[in-house]
Amino acid sequence: MKSDIEIAQAANMIPIWEVAEQLNIPKDELEMYGKYKAKLGDELWDRVKDNPDGKLILVTAINPTPAGEGKTTTSVGLGQAMGKLGKKAVIALREPSLGPCFGIKGGAAGGGNAQVVPMEDLNLHFTGDFHAITSANNLLAAMLDNHIKQGNALQIDTNQIVWKRCMDMNDRVLRNIVVGLGRPVDGVVREDHFIISVASEIMAILCLADNMKDLKERLSRIIVAYNYAGEPVTAGQLNAVGAMAALLKDAIKPNMVQTLENTPALVHGGPFANIAHGCNSVRATKTGLKLADYVITEAGFGADLGAEKFFDIKCRMAGMKPDAVVLVATVRALKYNGGVAKEKLGEENLEALKAGIVNLEKHIENVAKFKVPCVVTLNRFVTDTDAELQYIEQFCKERGCDFALSEVWEKGGEGGIALAKEVIHTLETKESDFTPLYDTELSIREKIEKIAKEIYGAGKVNYAPAAAKAIDRLESLGYGDTPICMAKNQYSLSDDPKKLGRPEGFEITIREVYVSAGAGFVVAITGTVMTMPGLPLHPAAERIDVNEDGVITGLS
Repeated sequence: MKSDIEIAQAANMIPIWEVAEQLNIPKDELEMYGKYKAKLGDELWDRVKDNPDGKLILVTAINPTPAGEGKTTTSVGLGQAMGKLGKKAVIALREPSLGPCFGIKGGAAGGGNAQVVPMEDLNLHFTGDFHAITSANNLLAAMLDNHIKQGNALQIDTNQIVWKRCMDMNDRVLRNIVVGLGRPVDGVVREDHFIISVASEIMAILCLADNMKDLKERLSRIIVAYNYAGEPVTAGQLNAVGAMAALLKDAIKPNMVQTLENTPALVHGGPFANIAHGCNSVRATKTGLKLADYVITEAGFGADLGAEKFFDIKCRMAGMKPDAVVLVATVRALKYNGGVAKEKLGEENLEALKAGIVNLEKHIENVAKFKVPCVVTLNRFVTDTDAELQYIEQFCKERGCDFALSEVWEKGGEGGIALAKEVIHTLETKESDFTPLYDTELSIREKIEKIAKEIYGAGKVNYAPAAAKAIDRLESLGYGDTPICMAKNQYSLSDDPKKLGRPEGFEITIREVYVSAGAGFVVAITGTVMTMPGLPLHPAAERIDVNEDGVITGLS
């Protein structure tokens, strides 16, 4: 079979205005970015905002493994299958970050015959949203340092600066740096830090803001530092909001592209789920709900991270009610959780499957805590045996979950029809009684411990001295009644990536706590999670190239 990029480059794309016609969007409500990409103008929202909402379907997964799960592939394939069944469906996804594209993954537009196109554009510069977010973030950093250099009227304590610069690339040497070296005119010498753009609070704000007014109000609340009296200093006090909003005026508009089968896809925003809240923009999702009967969205990594934050942060803040969850797994990934080496995952091994399926079991239980109906789907591989597939199907049905096989990677929408029918059946026969996991009125520690114990399975939560002190300070400043955004490794339910399967009763350590006041949540960093990732031994960048005709290879 052809590689992902070869399949994407051979796609029969249609002009984006023809894709939009499927949703009754006229050409004059699109802002064109060439022939195959467009942004949705504000006039579209004004026209459709009073339409009834379609059904909201979240695609999530078990904890990721080197064997691959295919969450985005499933999301895209499910949307294509809905189209084959004559249903009006929209896929709402995040934009890929250059960090993973050049790091491990090599791309994030789906796979096989279930992809979003134009794939190269999507994985690289797309419509410039990440550039705008990075620029706004670093403008604020520059204005902060300039304020200090120009007399520091706000009495900012340079030892309590919390705003970090960012870039959309994995670059570990920028995690901890010194700035201001050189002459006095070069600024004040201090320690500084970089994070990856998808972990920036600007990204979170863009994805949670309803409109420009909301965006500017959120930007103004960003805490950049504390003064000598211990009081927060905000972006609003630095008079940075107007210029930042100007940089973001186009980025806040959702992007429309298409799948290999010309299904509409709204791809907008891209916060990581292991260090941010892991969901596409509220604007894109809400717009999709007004345009289609079914909106298929995803949340990053496993359900312990992406789905929990989708429910407790995005849905809570946006007032959205998810109608169903599709939980993605593979036979190979479950056997990996059961202790099988990657090179032996193609061999039938029911004992390992039984040992590893506890990871799926925990995620099923977690989804049930939010009272949303769940459909489990297996991304089928040619090495899967009938005995393995039957065992998993029976396991899921015994736990009250509907079940369907997915073959969208190989067959596109046709391979997702069984899943689409099962999802529609679930929507028609089971009512969602969506309920967040916790009440935001609980203390910060109570909310952290509820997530750690109920979702992860921890027995005890430990707090580093700096984290404990930060929690007390934030509560004294009035930030105790916000949702919690947990930053945790994605490979395990615990904060130790080597603890596979379903670890229980473990201790989890909260290393750092800070508030994203503009986004509206408190971030709790566990274990050794880094907000600026590094490149692996052999990054995907080594395989990516472009020939004399401008054809890119190596993206996946």
